[in-house]
Amino acid sequence: MNQNLTAIFSGNQYLCINTLELLTLFYFILFLISILLVSIQPWWLLYKYSNAMAFILQKVIKYRVRVTRANLKLAFPDLSCENLLTLEKAIYRNLADISVEALKGFTMPNKNVMKRHKILNPELLDFYHKNGQSVIGVAGHIGNWEWGAISAGVQLNHYPIAIYKSLSNKLIDGFMKWNRSLRGTLMAPTSITFETFEKYRNTKCIYLLVADQSPSKSSSPKAYWIDFFNMETACIHGPEKYARMYNYPIIFIDIRRVKRGFYEIELSTLVDNPNEIPDGEITKRYMNKLEEVIRRNPESWLWSHRRWKLKRL
Repeated sequence: MNQNLTAIFSGNQYLCINTLELLTLFYFILFLISILLVSIQPWWLLYKYSNAMAFILQKVIKYRVRVTRANLKLAFPDLSCENLLTLEKAIYRNLADISVEALKGFTMPNKNVMKRHKILNPELLDFYHKNGQSVIGVAGHIGNWEWGAISAGVQLNHYPIAIYKSLSNKLIDGFMKWNRSLRGTLMAPTSITFETFEKYRNTKCIYLLVADQSPSKSSSPKAYWIDFFNMETACIHGPEKYARMYNYPIIFIDIRRVKRGFYEIELSTLVDNPNEIPDGEITKRYMNKLEEVIRRNPESWLWSHRRWKLKRL
């Protein structure tokens, strides 16, 4: 009896695993087809699709509309309802644009990358490169951050290493890492951040971190609490931790949309000597600079994540 039950359970488990593998493969094939279809479309037509996608996300699916509206009300309490709705519409258009641009980026020639995601002052890093020093580049989910891992590999002298959260679909994750490597960028999962810093400590690298989201519950005890949009906000400790551990300068990456499909990136030094300033100051400077950038173009930030979900105990 028990053996029969074990056999049945094992069979169901096997079926479940096979189903998951088939779904993984199905979504991967769908992903590749999407890249192929987007790659052959002219930009003007892509943005027609993007307009439709923005409408569907906001009005039909209502993708994280409640979260987005709640965040906007918290960040801009004095903004009228009419202006909030106008801003919300622009935010969803930005999200749709980034989605189609991200797919287009997989097949975009390097010359187009340099034209459409132009780093204005790469020479800022030359001093560090000549001195054999690695740096940490911090950005936010603003403008087209997805192209950052592409453009860094073709425009900077430092070896770009993008620290990122692995995708649940391992086939898509592997394809993305392979594609980015063709541009000269290494994609390193957050699970091996320390090992990556150790492995490349004798290489002149720029570690790319997008660290503006809310920390996970497990890492929240290590979070820095910073005033962000006039609210006490839990902030990821990673950039400051590794900057101090290796005494790497912190470079802020300001991504600005010039027009649809075109971005300019300005680099600025936030901290030159991390170990010479008080604890928490690096994160404070990063969040202050990020807020300044967001207030300049609020529609360009990713408002759909629960940025203020954590409260200090």
